[in-house]
Amino acid sequence: MHTLKFDISGMSCGGCTGSVQRTLKKISGVIHAEVTLNPGVATVVTDPSQVSPAQIELAITSLGYPAKARPADQGQ
Repeated sequence: MHTLKFDISGMSCGGCTGSVQRTLKKISGVIHAEVTLNPGVATVVTDPSQVSPAQIELAITSLGYPAKARPADQGQ
């Protein structure tokens, strides 16, 4: 398991964070996802053999919220 963090911009309310969190939890290989509004961060626990950081970024961005994975040294 890996814990990844993603910086997310454009979220303005609890509905935004809920939408992102629900979407992340539907991705195969995502074990746990938690999204905070301020700051806009998603903390995602994954099985790296099933999902990549790029796939998670794409899923968040497809909702209209630009997302970028933090470098590994800034992930925790």
